Amino acid sequence: QVQLVESGGGPVQAGGSLRLSCAASGRTFSNYVMGWFRQAPGKEREFAAAISWIGDSTYYADSVKGRFTISRDNAKNTLYLQMNSLKPEDTAVYYCAATKDWGHRGAENYDYWGQGTHVTVSS
Repeated sequence: QVQLVESGGGPVQAGGSLRLSCAASGRTFSNYVMGWFRQAPGKEREFAAAISWIGDSTYYADSVKGRFTISRDNAKNTLYLQMNSLKPEDTAVYYCAATKDWGHRGAENYDYWGQGTHVTVSS
C-alpha cells in the first residue's frame, strides 16, 4: 500500500500561482510513476501530468502544458505540482496518484490515490 496526502490547495486569483505537494508513505516511493489528476465540478477526473520513477521524464495534458510543472523529491517522498498562470478553468479538486507503469493517462491505470486538495481560481 502507498498512502498519499495532498496539500497546498486554496483560493487564488487568475494569473496567480500555487504549488501543490503530495506526501507519500508506505512502500518505496521511487518504485512508482506519479501523476496529478483533477476533477472539476460536474466533470470527470482528468489527467494533468505525470513523472517517471526518478523524475527524468515528464508529460502533460495539453490544457496545462507550459503552465504547470510536475517534480518529485524521492529523498523526501514528495511529489509537487507547480501551477503558474492559473485560469478559472483550472478550478478543480487535484489528486495525486501512483502507478507502477509508465505512459498512462487514464485514471484506471493508477493504483493509489490521495484524498484531493481543492484549488479555486477566481477571475
